Amino acid sequence: MFRLTAEGRRGLAPLALLLALLAGLGFAPAPARAATGDTYQNPLPVTIPSGGMVESCADPSIIRGQQPGDRYWYMFCTKDPLNDEDRTGTDYNFRNLPMLRSLDLVNWEYVGDAFETVPEWGELTSGVWAPDIQFFNGQYYLYYVMTDVKESVSGEPGCDGDSAIGVATSPNPTGPWEDLGRPVIEPRRNGPGCNFFWTFDPEVIVTPEGQRYIYFGSYYGGIHVRELSDDGLSADATTNVQVTIANRYEGAEVVYRDGYYYMFVSAGNCCNGPLTGYSVFVGRSESPTGPFVDREGVSFMAGRVGGTPVITQNGNRWIGVGHNSVFQDARGEWWTVYHGVDVNEPYFADAIGFTKRPVLLDRLDWVDGWPMLRSGLGPSDELRTAPSAQPEDRNKSKDKAPKRLRLGKEFRQLSDNFSGDSLRAGWSWVREPAAGTFGFEDGTLRLDTQAADLFEGNNSASVLTEAAPAGDYIVETRVRLTVPPEGCCFNFVQAGILIYGDDDNYVRLMHVSIWETRQIEFAKEYMEPGRGPRFGGTLLGPPDEWTYLRILKRTIDGQEHYTAYSSRDGRTWVRGGTWTHSLGSGARIGLAAMGGSGFQAHFDYVRVFAYKEGW
Repeated sequence: MFRLTAEGRRGLAPLALLLALLAGLGFAPAPARAATGDTYQNPLPVTIPSGGMVESCADPSIIRGQQPGDRYWYMFCTKDPLNDEDRTGTDYNFRNLPMLRSLDLVNWEYVGDAFETVPEWGELTSGVWAPDIQFFNGQYYLYYVMTDVKESVSGEPGCDGDSAIGVATSPNPTGPWEDLGRPVIEPRRNGPGCNFFWTFDPEVIVTPEGQRYIYFGSYYGGIHVRELSDDGLSADATTNVQVTIANRYEGAEVVYRDGYYYMFVSAGNCCNGPLTGYSVFVGRSESPTGPFVDREGVSFMAGRVGGTPVITQNGNRWIGVGHNSVFQDARGEWWTVYHGVDVNEPYFADAIGFTKRPVLLDRLDWVDGWPMLRSGLGPSDELRTAPSAQPEDRNKSKDKAPKRLRLGKEFRQLSDNFSGDSLRAGWSWVREPAAGTFGFEDGTLRLDTQAADLFEGNNSASVLTEAAPAGDYIVETRVRLTVPPEGCCFNFVQAGILIYGDDDNYVRLMHVSIWETRQIEFAKEYMEPGRGPRFGGTLLGPPDEWTYLRILKRTIDGQEHYTAYSSRDGRTWVRGGTWTHSLGSGARIGLAAMGGSGFQAHFDYVRVFAYKEGW
């Protein structure tokens, strides 16, 4: 989200009564579902009755119609223009929570905005973001983020960062909406002046016991949860619990299944054009207030922060996939809607830097108690079997798990155990570091971290490189970064491996310190004028004291694909995202330790293998 988700009785009289009731609620009973071929292809088509299509629906939230006779599904989007033509003169129109509806979960129709203008307790220029649609107490509740409240609400004059959570109610899923007129979650100070935690991304759940909770928060301050009142209009601050460490996650989506609360959370930059690396991760807990841990048992509150990737880019056109909403279709099958970025059309027209985020749909499969998008295949870009939107539908979608990574023959001439006291032939430096700042210790290569970088115009870091093999290959290393496992702040000390074309064209997989967290980032840099940013990263699972890193290079239809993997024990591997790049046959394998001085990276080995696909 962050921008820097019964048949009526027979007889005429009962039918007339039902029609009158539904008309009074603001909608008419839907006609029978039209044949669609029971298939779909991302992005979901959203028509505008007056003409055109909705081309951006970020942070989607979805709900099935709750009143008798309502066969529609409804979706709400964050504040944005509808498409490239949605302008007044040359200025884009920013819609306050666009509302969509569909009979088949595939073909959607825009039916207006939740608010004509920003609710009165927010500044007119405020963002209205990240809707969460709920139904209880016989009415719909639309929770949302107000990014900039009035001074009378926050008590801070001239501040545009005093965000809060609001709510509006209606008996009708498309309004009109009656706003509460005050926050449900107030702006939260972290110091004097305009220093407020990010109070973003509401998510409301009801436990099997009937207790309501509201989740909220974002990178700055982390995600929190509070008990929500029965009327849904206030939250008890005394029950506040922080459930994610600061500076990692946002966009909580929580579902209950088989005794666990599963928290889906998004991480990375949501809106970085063709280098957007946003992704969705998951953890679970037996309690709605945590602790939430990932598949490896690592907590969302740990410094080496936990999180198992669920939705991440796979090398097709969809990148920056995140901020999802999870639902079950009419057959009880699990699905998720989320936004993504088309790498070929990343921006609104004539607005480089303003990222367009269309809405995508894919199936969630549960494997050994954990959710996986399409059994691990990632976002779809081909024709798919649609969900069962209505009880009479009999669609069934199933994905076969992708083939697992297999190591082929090792290229021994390119592999190195660093068991001697000097670099073997074949290694060479780009900007050799000073004597004494690297060496060999206990069978490892030691690189002192440098107060240098390899980032856009700052190309000062040393890179130790060797030739890469021709064709497809896998490179693996095991590295220890001596940054403390907890505590702030050692920005942005990092160490790991690269596939290096030159200083402005590479991919790199690094254990990196970011504020309170230790994370694994898989980044890409390229030089292409007129395309906006040059550097972007996506994130993986948790690092450890020793972290195993792998990069798989494959050429598919003439395009180089680079996929990241990580492991904490060398046995259980986490697959991360895929970047496409054009590094060419001269690209080299590299090692680097940079981002700040005062620490050390120890590389246990570098091993290079042929790629072998199989089960």
